Amino acid sequence: MTAIFPAEPALPTVATRLRNVLHAIGHFFRRAPFSAFWGCIAAAILVMAVAAPVIAPYPPLKSDFRAMQKPPDEKHWFGTDQIGRDTLSRVIYGSQASLTVALGAVLFGTTLGALWGLACGYFGGRFDMFSQRIIEFLQSFPDLILAMAIAMALGGGMMTVIVAIAVTRIPFGGRVIRAVVLSLKEMQYVEAARGLGASHKRLMFRHILPQCVAPYLILATTHLGVAIIIEASLGFLGVGIPPPTPTWGNMLADSLNAGLVPPWWLVLFPGLAITITVLAFNLLGDGIRDMLDPRLRGSV
Repeated sequence: MTAIFPAEPALPTVATRLRNVLHAIGHFFRRAPFSAFWGCIAAAILVMAVAAPVIAPYPPLKSDFRAMQKPPDEKHWFGTDQIGRDTLSRVIYGSQASLTVALGAVLFGTTLGALWGLACGYFGGRFDMFSQRIIEFLQSFPDLILAMAIAMALGGGMMTVIVAIAVTRIPFGGRVIRAVVLSLKEMQYVEAARGLGASHKRLMFRHILPQCVAPYLILATTHLGVAIIIEASLGFLGVGIPPPTPTWGNMLADSLNAGLVPPWWLVLFPGLAITITVLAFNLLGDGIRDMLDPRLRGSV
């Protein structure tokens, strides 16, 4: 007698996964066109940062002493600074440093905070109580003051700024994910897995953590705008990435050296880049939150 075994389900192909991703993006555009538009703006800014050497018309540190502090014209669309450097090129290259710091700080800080919140919500007890006191201590400081203190203590540099901003993101990730875990660990499927003898590691990372992906994505996208603001503020105050590396913050700080009343183009274009980028990531995060939150899904 021949035994017939059921066929194993076929693994999803690359084409199937790509089709699912495109379907999800199309659904997002249909349900939240306003947030999707700003998501395209955010994607364009990321592409600009990656392709800065190709897009920028001039090297960011090249000086043209025949066109020092000139207003926008057909040769320099955004004008030049005090030593003849092209402002448009510096804004484009500044997106590299500003977005690298923001993305690195948010990924590091939010991920660490999420794992900390997962452990606090799952184990509870004294560990949770002690951890919450540390989080409350971190939250008692304004984000900019805490980041500035850490950056001044550790010294200048990109990694220092990333760490300083990441520390300010840890409490928010920890609090939100902890609240999610507290509700998830009492669910029936978690109790069933615990009754079958699943280990703590399996319960945390196989059954609870996947359900925290949606709030994690929402936190990451909304915190990008805050991280860009903090990075620009640190650069403006002189404790961020040191010159001559162009960032939007230290470009605004350099404009103050041009005189008592800085030329308008040295203030307008870096400030406009910060405003558009922060607005794009914030509105994209709001759209993702509305799409992933069942309570808000009908109001989009």
